Amino acid sequence: MPILMVFNDPDDWPLSVPGVQVVSAKRYLTDPAFHRLPNIRLFNLCNSYSYQSRGYYVSLLAEARGHRPQPDVVTIQDMKSSALVRAIAEDLDELIQKTLRPVHPDHFTLSIYFGRTLARRDQLLGRRLFGRFRTPLLRAQFDRRHDRWHLRSVRPIPASEIPDSHRPFVIEAAAEYFARRQRPGQAASPPRYYLAILHDPEERDPPSDPAALKRFIRAADRLGVGSELITRDDYERLAEFDALFIRTTTFVNNYTYRFARRAVAEGMAVIDDPLSIARCTNKVYLAELLTLHQVPVPRTVIVQRDNADEVVDRLGLPLVLKQPDSAFSQGVVKVADLRACRNALEALLDRSEAVVAQEYIPTTFDWRVGLIDGQPLYACKYHMARDHWQIVNQQADGRHRYGKTEAVPLEEAPKRVIATAVRAARHIGDGLYGVDLKLVGDAAYVMEVNDNPNIDAGCEDAVLKDELYERIIASFIRRIERLREGAEPGA
Repeated sequence: MPILMVFNDPDDWPLSVPGVQVVSAKRYLTDPAFHRLPNIRLFNLCNSYSYQSRGYYVSLLAEARGHRPQPDVVTIQDMKSSALVRAIAEDLDELIQKTLRPVHPDHFTLSIYFGRTLARRDQLLGRRLFGRFRTPLLRAQFDRRHDRWHLRSVRPIPASEIPDSHRPFVIEAAAEYFARRQRPGQAASPPRYYLAILHDPEERDPPSDPAALKRFIRAADRLGVGSELITRDDYERLAEFDALFIRTTTFVNNYTYRFARRAVAEGMAVIDDPLSIARCTNKVYLAELLTLHQVPVPRTVIVQRDNADEVVDRLGLPLVLKQPDSAFSQGVVKVADLRACRNALEALLDRSEAVVAQEYIPTTFDWRVGLIDGQPLYACKYHMARDHWQIVNQQADGRHRYGKTEAVPLEEAPKRVIATAVRAARHIGDGLYGVDLKLVGDAAYVMEVNDNPNIDAGCEDAVLKDELYERIIASFIRRIERLREGAEPGA
């Protein structure tokens, strides 16, 4: 993606980075050559961002042209909101106190240049603030009151206010920031797009193992897409990419959801998108949604304290109780008698106002149908763990025992299973989903729809092999191109 850096006077900034063009604000605003350039990322380093100033119009017209400015007009205005600054300060409070504890004066100014700070001590705090505000040059003001530090304000730094002594550091920070886009070993013809793959190297049961992640990277390379594994510490770098692929377990109340929201705000293609995460990670929502649209599910009761005594009469025993945000079989229990049911419900309702109860349907395996863009991608049989009623057996020592995964060609999977999976996924979105089903006679029952489904080397890819990875990367390409077309002026 071409990069523009816009200054009032470019001669004051001797910056030379491959792939980065330095232009004057006057030229950017008036030269027709810049009006319809596609896929531009613009960094606005003008001398002022005040209302209707030249710097203000650079960001405003960049948005109108479908370019992606930093800072954009919304960010410029957001920094004036004391409520927003307070909310971010609360989120970062522990880091703020730890970082500024050695500071002796009661007032402190932190300058952040492309995510870097002059003092190494302040680096992590600077990166986190840079990640929250899409602005290349930031100034954060802190005050100490009653032995605690408070974030008073965050503002963009106009280029005219950068001290002369800081200029070499700013140029170095900018060069380092943009050089990240030059991937090691990159061919003379750069990739069309860049894909960030968010993963957690420490996760015990990730949705893709290291071998599968390597296959995604190789597939992206074959299709002309640059890709890079990132972690939760790369939040401030997200805007460097054109798309985000989340390959760590998703929850609404953790960083994966924030990454997805930020990527959407940046105009990036995202799997899993925030709406899919919110829908799929709550089993109460799924039960209501699928029932409303008459997608076959096991007999289900949404349990609250006022109807908890009715569950056994309505579903019989044994039955299955599910914590709304359960994952990897955690928070899912089978109860065989009334006392166990009451005890389990009491514990679950202490954590959530609503719990899902379903009839128990015993099978030797579950079907999993993977879909993307509403189309079936793979089918697998997930066999139950040995001597257990689920595909994952949680051991007391924290280890997990899994049943066998058996990939099946789509044409050999039961048509009722595939058709029901497609119906279920259609009501979630067009992302990458794994629909779990039980087949009993001629009836296929949807157990759940998973965002972020497992794709492990030698398991889900056993039939399609490299083609599975290429189909997912091809979907990203289509999504990026649709977003670019929609961003064209007049579209």
